[in-house]
Formats: sequence, structure tokens, C-alpha cells
Amino acid sequence: MKRILLPTDFSDNAFNAIKYALNLFRDEEATFYLLNTFTPVSYHTGYLIENPAPYGMEDIAMINSKRDVEQTEEKIKEEFDNPKHSFVRLSTFNTLIGEIKEVVEKYNIDLIVMGTKGATGAKEVFIGTHTMYTIKKVNCPVIAVPSGFTFEEPKDVLFPTDYNLSVDNKYLPFVKEICDKYICRLNILNAYYGVALDSEQQKTKERLDEYFKDNAHIFHIAEGMDVLDAVEDFQKKYTINLLVMIHNKHSFFENLLFKPVINQIAYHTNIPFLVIPSEKKMQ
Repeated sequence: MKRILLPTDFSDNAFNAIKYALNLFRDEEATFYLLNTFTPVSYHTGYLIENPAPYGMEDIAMINSKRDVEQTEEKIKEEFDNPKHSFVRLSTFNTLIGEIKEVVEKYNIDLIVMGTKGATGAKEVFIGTHTMYTIKKVNCPVIAVPSGFTFEEPKDVLFPTDYNLSVDNKYLPFVKEICDKYICRLNILNAYYGVALDSEQQKTKERLDEYFKDNAHIFHIAEGMDVLDAVEDFQKKYTINLLVMIHNKHSFFENLLFKPVINQIAYHTNIPFLVIPSEKKMQ
């Protein structure tokens, strides 16, 4: 049974991500953890000095959070009513990233699905701050769902890679599972500036070929492009339903994800974005 964490701030964006998760796993037994974290607005140093017992404010915030999480569950059940799905409600006075890390460990979470506002123009930030730091700090696969994205079965999956990854990564079977379930075509894309793959990268490519031998998969090369241009160009030519990347210990992903302004990007976060962590725990 899948254990899936759904952080929510009760926005339309968050509920859209919840709907994506419920659709993606509609045929599977799954437990969804609805998480809301909160910090009362007046809970700061000045308030504490003037009010040495601020617990009333925290209690009110907890009551509101629990009420809204319960209403979210009710809304889900009204819209989906799936007997395969069960829900756990979580309301916590904590930072979002801190609580996500604790919940992932405590409940042995398999996947986090969360909303992101995404890019609305060529000079937008690549991905929302909360989502970015969840990917960076939490050792768990994350699907970031763009605001307003309507669920599509992931029939064509784009997997950009520099082949500096471990095929033994314990999270990689999740990609294969999606490919098996939805009979996907996996497009494995390598962008480079005329430098051939070294022997280790070539071995990784061969191992990926073997690993996905029972799934439709195609290797693509984008010569003379960086990965951002290559992904954008690919999405102009083909309809992609899911973007997949592995957050490895090399600089490839870090340079992509944490570049503050990406001039070339216009399409990347128009589709859900699955990030698979490396097995090395990130700090």
C-alpha cells in the first residue's frame, strides 16, 4: 500500500495537487496524509515579550487547521469516493519543511505530492520555494504539480539525464512502476556540448537500457544545448505528460533547480515534475 503525503495550505493550488495524486493512484490501495502546518501570525518575539502565555493564539490556530483539514478530506470524499483510499489528518505547529521531514520518517512515506505555481513567463523562478526546499532537504520522491494542471495519464515521460546516476537507486523502481501502469513511453534525453560520454556514463546508459527493456523507451541526444534548452525544445516537438529527474550528488541538477532566474524556461513547470532523490541523504 502506498503512503503519500499531501501538504496543503488550503489553496486551490494545493487542492489541485491533491486531485492529481488521487487520480494518479486511483486504482491502487493508498493512504494519504493530509498535512497542514501553521505558525500563528502574532507568534513572534515581540508578542512573547508582551504576552508570556501565548498559548491561546496557538490553540485557535490549531482548531482552525484541524477544521480546514477535515473539510478538505470531506471535499475529497465528495469528489472521489474511492474505497481504495484512506486518509490521515495532520495539523502541526511547525515549519513546513521541518514537519515534512518528520512525517516522512515517522510514517515511512513513499511519495510527496505538492502544488507549485510554476512559470508564467520566461523570467519566472523555476519552482516554488517550499517545493524547492522540500526537494533539496527531504529524502523522498516529490511530484510538483503546476497550478491549474488538469490530470493527464503520463503516457509520454521525459527523463533528462547526464548519466551520472546510480541505476541501483532504490527510488528508480517508482519510475518503472509508472511506466508499467500507464504503458508509458520513456524519453531519456542527454544534452551535451560535443563531449562524448565517458566509460562510466556509457555503462549507466546501457544499464538503463536493460532496466527499462520491458518498457517502451527511446534515447535522445540534444547536441550543442544545455539541458534547459533541450527540455524546452523537446516539449515543443512532443506532448509530454510528466518530467522526471534524479537529484544526484553531481552539479547537474543543482545547477538546474537552484539557478534563481532561468531566462530560457517557458514550459518546464507546465507539466508535473517528479524528482527522485539520490540515495545519499541530503543535508
